[in-house]
Amino acid sequence: MSLPVAVSALAQETEAQEVDALEARAAEQELVLKVTAPRLTRNLYDTPAAVSVISAPDIQRGQQRQQLDESLDTVPGLFFQNRYNFAQNLRLSTRGFGARSPFGIRGIRILVDDIPYTLPDGQSQIDAIDLDSAQRIEVIRGPSSVQYGNAAGGVVDISTALGDELPEAGRLRLDGGSHGYRKVAFQGNGSGDDTSGIATLSWLNVDGHREHSAAEKGLLNTRVSHEFSAGRRLTATLNALHNPKAEDPGGLSLSQAEDDPEQATTLAKRLDSSQTVNQQTFGLQFDDSLALPGHYSVTGFYTHRDFAQQLPFPGSSRIAYDRDFYGLSSQYQQASHLAGMPLTWVAGLDVHRQSDQRRRYLVSINGEVTGQSQAETQNATNTAMFGQGDLALSEQLTVSLGARYDHLRLSIDDHWLSDGNDSGSRNFREVSGVAGISYRITPVHQIYGSIGTAFEAPTFTEFANPNGGGFNPDLEPQQALNRELGMRGLLGQGLSYDIAVFSIRVDDEILPYNLGSQTFYENAGETRRNGLEVGLAWDISYAWRLTSALTLADYELRDFTDEEGNDADGNDIPGLPGELWVSELEWQGRKGRFAALEWQYVGDLYAENSNQTEVDAYWLVGLRAGDSFQWSEQTLNLYAGVRNLLDEDYFANVRINANANRPVEDRGYFEPGPGRTFYAGLEWVF
Repeated sequence: MSLPVAVSALAQETEAQEVDALEARAAEQELVLKVTAPRLTRNLYDTPAAVSVISAPDIQRGQQRQQLDESLDTVPGLFFQNRYNFAQNLRLSTRGFGARSPFGIRGIRILVDDIPYTLPDGQSQIDAIDLDSAQRIEVIRGPSSVQYGNAAGGVVDISTALGDELPEAGRLRLDGGSHGYRKVAFQGNGSGDDTSGIATLSWLNVDGHREHSAAEKGLLNTRVSHEFSAGRRLTATLNALHNPKAEDPGGLSLSQAEDDPEQATTLAKRLDSSQTVNQQTFGLQFDDSLALPGHYSVTGFYTHRDFAQQLPFPGSSRIAYDRDFYGLSSQYQQASHLAGMPLTWVAGLDVHRQSDQRRRYLVSINGEVTGQSQAETQNATNTAMFGQGDLALSEQLTVSLGARYDHLRLSIDDHWLSDGNDSGSRNFREVSGVAGISYRITPVHQIYGSIGTAFEAPTFTEFANPNGGGFNPDLEPQQALNRELGMRGLLGQGLSYDIAVFSIRVDDEILPYNLGSQTFYENAGETRRNGLEVGLAWDISYAWRLTSALTLADYELRDFTDEEGNDADGNDIPGLPGELWVSELEWQGRKGRFAALEWQYVGDLYAENSNQTEVDAYWLVGLRAGDSFQWSEQTLNLYAGVRNLLDEDYFANVRINANANRPVEDRGYFEPGPGRTFYAGLEWVF
């Protein structure tokens, strides 16, 4: 081949790569035109709220799909901990909400396919979320979360695929990596006439990077949908979790972590601290745009969960419960006019109920069960009405108003009467509201402002009484006043921006403290959260993209003295870094070839209310890449990744206020993260 011909061929190949990448970018962009998580479906540039949308390629491409942080770490304002402890589960906070939880998620509403994964009492369980099925995730930060009630911090709304949304195919994934990581997933979908279906089945095994941190988990997610006619559809969803064991290595003191970061605590090994979970969720959703002028949707669901856990300390530390969680959510949206101006409004009703049959057992230091300490039924019922409307005063200016009324009743029926009858109930009637304004400077530039109130009731776990059984009479819901200003837009042909400034005042902030080995909760006087969130996405060329998310915030305690008598007024809220910066540089080539470099900075934070223990800042760097090969009608995708490329020492989780009654050097706050780890996998599409 002559040199001019070779150069011409190379130029054509490069141009083809750029066109492929451009088409992929355009396809992704189509997914984010509408947002639904605020319950009022509207164009992103008409939404007066900090909303981020993550599409399927960002969820799936080259990822392990184990935890939500893989998909959401480039969303401004979100902070993740505890990725590697499957017994305690991923912790998520946004704008400071959720940080107090020693395990799981509090104060943030989680939904999957419009089925709530957040209980009426405010706890969220995310171990059954199937990221192999996820197609889209919307995240709300700030006041617009008011439409979901008992969730002051925000909303994470996950949508999984329907059978007719993907090309008909079977997909088999096989993964392996460091610390005994093994995962297999199979997905199949198809459609016929007006009915479609999809099923995803996966199994995960991991030995863990610390002693006594192994886990195994199986997930099944299926959806069957029937379209009666255009605009009228019925969808059934079944999700099942089987988690036969997830070990908990416990929190280490600083000296223990420095001496051997891979060790488990002696008690964790001796007591075999771990959990076992089985859960099944069934949902049925009916959507109708034909019977009425607008769109009507109703979702019914039922979840059953069997749970057993041994905590990493002796005493009243073996927990078991059987849970039934069920309910109904309905809403109606319509476009109409008010005084000649376009009005889009939504109204709805939520009725959810949770019933836990709980037991607790006494365990000796040698791991023997010596007796029972709790047997009770915990019931939580939440009934709510909500409404919201957007009134377009002009083509550029829109005002939004919304309100929600919640009646939350928590009750305990005590069946363990040897220590007295601790039955009781608490009732909360709360009205929350939000007001917003949106102005379109141009079709692709928007500024907005919003203000809203929200409440967050203590969960049953947080209501535990340090002076005996039943409810803690001194603990009340926290109340938040959220304010935010923001702007988003598109500069030129390739740079999009999303900027938000927030200021939040929380009265009666709920914070944890320790008495002995158990965690209890109290109301702080007040907290202030002020911050800046910046999200940027720059298409440098057809093949290169840079994504960056920066959060700068100040989280401050006011008028608060902790249980140890320390004056915490002016201290930082524990567990929250003031600086977060996550960026990713991604290259996309032809036919599915890609590479991505990610770097993350987490600023320093404090481990307790008294701010006596400072946890150092750290950097993490990750790399992943992959390629795709096609023959006939089949595709083979290969991918690999490296986490913590620079082998940084850091803490993947800090158990805030744990053992704060001990000397500082003996407090077991720290769960070290793994060093450099590798994973690789293949996906066969047939």
